[in-house]
Amino acid sequence: MDHRSGQKRAVDYLYPPVEPFDQRMVDMGDGHRIFLEQCGNPSGVPVLVLHGGPGGGCSPAMRRYFDPAHYRIVLFDQRGCGRSRPHASVEDNTTWHLVADIERIRLLLGIEQFILFGGSWGATLALIYALSHPERVRHLVLRGVFLMTEAELRWFYGGGAGAFFPDLWARFTGPIPAEEQSDLIAAYHRRLFSGDAMEETRFARAWANWENALASVHSEGPLGEGPAEYSRAFARLENHYFTHGGFLEEDGWIEKSLPRIAHIPAHIVQGRLDMICPPAAAWRLAQNWPAARLRMVPLAGHALSEPGISAALVTVMQELQAG
Repeated sequence: MDHRSGQKRAVDYLYPPVEPFDQRMVDMGDGHRIFLEQCGNPSGVPVLVLHGGPGGGCSPAMRRYFDPAHYRIVLFDQRGCGRSRPHASVEDNTTWHLVADIERIRLLLGIEQFILFGGSWGATLALIYALSHPERVRHLVLRGVFLMTEAELRWFYGGGAGAFFPDLWARFTGPIPAEEQSDLIAAYHRRLFSGDAMEETRFARAWANWENALASVHSEGPLGEGPAEYSRAFARLENHYFTHGGFLEEDGWIEKSLPRIAHIPAHIVQGRLDMICPPAAAWRLAQNWPAARLRMVPLAGHALSEPGISAALVTVMQELQAG
């Protein structure tokens, strides 16, 4: 309990820390090695955790949303980030490489079907994998829905969110000359891939700080400088994917393809005050997905660590456990 506010913290809703029973590097055969870990019950119901970003990486806290006696919890760091190598690399790093990586992991671990658990970009990737391999997905649990559309990118990098955080928006846009500010993704791309390590790190931190500062509804402004290694991978990978529209065939591809997975049950947990991935996308997804249930969490933003978000996700996994 947070004694200053009388409010529960996110950690109060989570299961106690659990140690992995398996950690390894998996060679994908094209220069990328993926860090993979498993924890919980080796004979339990498999749940694959997909982290956000792209480029965010997994953390031990992500293991704690699941009863370790019931679930076989599988996590991996996507290409180029976390403990995967090469770090911050965008070579052979697309959405379709990641979909193939998930399928390779499934086969390697001898899993017939997963529950997919992902938030933000992790929700995007879960949806794309499910659309590609619907027979391998038994349930989806999505948080902070992002559908990789031009409209969502315009909201976050075109001034929509900036209208609510003008001071933070000024910090994000300030390093970019006025004549380039009409396309901030492209402007940052030139600097994140300039070949100048110091310049790439400086702009990577600015990119990461803009997103991280808006993640929680309780944000009080800039969070300070993040670790250079993390920021560089996070910013370069996000920018790379966003520059290419997520490598999807067309804008709105996920929603247009939704009938392929209309029969797969899903739970969607969405913060009503999410400034990074506004609730409209989650709402549309639920409205057009007969087997999906939407839980809108009041007074919650985007972050997995929001107390209301954590509580809702743990409850969903307990409901699935109970059948």
